[in-house]
Amino acid sequence: MNTFSIFLVLITIVCFLLIIVIMVQNPKGGGLSSSLGGSQMMGGVQKTTDFLDKSTWTLATILILLILLSSLSFTGSLSDNDSKIIDKIDANAPKPAAPKAATPAAPAVPAPATPVAPAQK
Repeated sequence: MNTFSIFLVLITIVCFLLIIVIMVQNPKGGGLSSSLGGSQMMGGVQKTTDFLDKSTWTLATILILLILLSSLSFTGSLSDNDSKIIDKIDANAPKPAAPKAATPAAPAVPAPATPVAPAQK
């Protein structure tokens, strides 16, 4: 198991924990803290809300860090560099003919004009 797979497992676990913590909270101040009757004995409703708020931010920070670290550990082994289809296309493609070396042609210089003598009788 490579490091990228380990990061994927950790990211999945953190995501599920973050979902649970967010679902427990109530945006209007109720949530888990209002449904637990004995929470006042453990430090009050405000302490439960603070704990859920801090755990949400902590899990979100851990999630971002794990995503950044996983991108650094990704080697690109899933890319198309090793595709057999691309190799077959490259093997079947006709190779362009090498251009022939052109010999330098003599410059086209017009022949000097020779005077034509009148024909004699």
